[in-house]
This record gives sequence, structure tokens and C-alpha cells, in this order.
Amino acid sequence: MAAVPATRRPRRGTLTPYLLIAPSLVAMLGFLVYPMASVIYYSLQRYNVTKPWDNGFAGLDNFRRLLFEDPIFWQSLGFTARWVVVEVALQFVLGLALALIVNESFVGRALSRALVFSPWAVSGVLTTAIWVLLYNPLTGVSRYLADMGLMEYGAAPLANPDTVFWSAVVAELWRGVPFFAILLLADLQSVSKELYEAAAVDGASRMRRFFHITLPHLRDAIILSTLLRSVWEFNNVDLLYTLTGGGPAHQTTTLPLYVAGLAAQSHDFGYATALTTVAFLILTFFSIVYLRLSKFGAKS
Repeated sequence: MAAVPATRRPRRGTLTPYLLIAPSLVAMLGFLVYPMASVIYYSLQRYNVTKPWDNGFAGLDNFRRLLFEDPIFWQSLGFTARWVVVEVALQFVLGLALALIVNESFVGRALSRALVFSPWAVSGVLTTAIWVLLYNPLTGVSRYLADMGLMEYGAAPLANPDTVFWSAVVAELWRGVPFFAILLLADLQSVSKELYEAAAVDGASRMRRFFHITLPHLRDAIILSTLLRSVWEFNNVDLLYTLTGGGPAHQTTTLPLYVAGLAAQSHDFGYATALTTVAFLILTFFSIVYLRLSKFGAKS
């Protein structure tokens, strides 16, 4: 019997790989693609449960409204950018400093690491409760600062437009710094001590060893951690909502917090999803540009 040409031989197991990834593909479509498509769909609709007679296709009206008719959108977007830059920069610097400190060998290092990392295990609402008590004008830190003549009695840092931003920043720093410390310390543990010893033998100072050995080694960890933290701080809702409620006068309202308020209070889901779509596009554009400019994963 003549042999069957190779091109005509039945290929066994051709569908097997596709069948194996089918459950993951279905889950991705169900939990990722479908919600994104729904958000884009409703962003093109007038959808307010309190005004069902006015619901229907709106086209780009929601986007025109947020760009040209909604000053709170631009105010919340500006605050969000300021919040992200300040928080991520301070958290990174303090987290790197803590990671370098607890990476050294000293008595009580294990306890120090536990204390440094403990705020990361606390939920955002509980963190807020702690700092609300600390900022209480009658029983908190303000009273003791007033006793020392550094503040006036009855001063409320969270109600004063001049102090509310930095009061919220400090509260979020307490929770966010451990994230950088944990991630950077994990990468510091993989740096070979022989590199530092060889550099010390060659006469390199501690500062030169930091800039020429430590930072290059931490490069990808720094890029990844700052990107993740930027996205998380951009989407910050729990701490600011329970700490300031977005006030006073929307001065601490991030864009996601503004969206949450529209959906929960005004029930204007069409406009809220348009804002969500814009936030998604901003984060996607920022992430792509940041990763391209930083050359994440490229060999140095």
C-alpha cells in the first residue's frame, strides 16, 4: 500500500491546545471583555434610573458634557494628577529608604521588618479610622501641638482647605510606604554581596555603590512598583471617601471618587460610565508611555 503523503496525513491533537485554553478564554471574555464593552456602551447612553423617560442613545453628548460643561471633572482630574505624583514620589523615596535600612544586619531586624510592613496589612477604612482619631481637634495630635504653641486650639486639619491635602497625604503615606519597602527589599535580597565587596575593594564609596550597583539592580522593580502604585493611587476611593468625603468644596475629590458620587447619589450612570471610560483611556495611555519610556524589561 502506498504511503499517504505527509500533507494528507490527519494531524492528531490539533484542537487539544484550543480546548485546554477555552475555559480561560471564556472566563476572560466574561470577567474582562464584557464589563469593558458594557461600560463603553453605557457611556454612549443617557441612563439615569431616576429619569427613565429621558433614557436613550446619547452619542458623544456625555463626553461633550465632561469636556466643556463640567468644571468638577477638570478639578477632580487635576487633583488626581497632583495626588498621584506627590503620593508615589514620597512613598517611593521613603519606601526605598526603609528597604535599605531593614536590609542591613542589626539586632532586632526581624521585629523592625514586621513593624515596617504592618501598616500594609491594615484595610483602607481602618486606616482612615485611625487617622480620623489622630486628626480629631479635641483628642488628637492637634490638641498636643496646640499645647506646644504650634497650632491653634480646635484646629481641624481635615476641614481646613490649607491643610486638608497634606493631612490626607500623610495618612496615605502611612499605608503606602510599606508596599515599596516590601517589593524593593525582596529585590535587594537577590543582589550578590560579592559585588559590593569587590566595589569596596576597588575603593568605591557607599554612595557610588548605591548608584552603580543597587539602583541598576532595582531598575525593573522600581518601574513596576511605581506603575502599579500610580494606578492604585489614581483609583483611590476608600481612604479619601472616609477621611474627607472629597471635601471641602471638592478639593480632595479624585476622578474615581467623583464617579462613585455620581453613581451613588445622582444615579446618573450614563455620565458616570463616560467618566470611567475617560479614566480608563488616561490610565492605558499613561501605562503604555511609561513602560515605553522606561524600557521596562530591557537589558541595561
